[in-house]
Amino acid sequence: MYNPSFKGDVCSHRHAIFLDNFIRRLFQNPKKIAGPYINPGDTVLDLGCGPGYFSIDMAKMAGTGGRVFSVDLQEEMLSRVVQKSVQNRLTGIITPHRCTQENIGLGPEIKADFILAYYMVHETLDHGKFLSQVRALMKPEGRFLMVEPLFHVSRKKFEQIVKTAMDTGFILKDRPPGKGGRSVLLGI
Repeated sequence: MYNPSFKGDVCSHRHAIFLDNFIRRLFQNPKKIAGPYINPGDTVLDLGCGPGYFSIDMAKMAGTGGRVFSVDLQEEMLSRVVQKSVQNRLTGIITPHRCTQENIGLGPEIKADFILAYYMVHETLDHGKFLSQVRALMKPEGRFLMVEPLFHVSRKKFEQIVKTAMDTGFILKDRPPGKGGRSVLLGI
């Protein structure tokens, strides 16, 4: 789900090495970013998962009773997620899912305890449509952490996206600091 008019488009699978490396862990540690919102047994969605940088750690947090749906447009990114899930013995927890530009495409039977959209909402074609789909995938007590990059998304643009989320029925829960960008925690 990307916006073709966005200058950078979606981050190509050719740049996956920049999305998952030890240097990034120093600044954007998945346990610190997502850990406070994931409990053992949770169902988790990693939207725009890329090579699985967050998916692997979130699967470890959700544990054997949990599920992580790693969602991305690019088959090459999802292949990397599969490789990593095999290497980390998480294949029973992680489910890769290819979405389209317009549709997340997970069935109505999927209801998440936690959803992460890290550096990707600004790339969607229609923020309102995308956020409505995200809302439909959440459990009533679920949490949705949206983080957008400071270098691509101005404060004004971020606040427009947050307003769109509120217009689709989300409730602002928190503006957690230290998440690596402009961040908001939403509920329904």
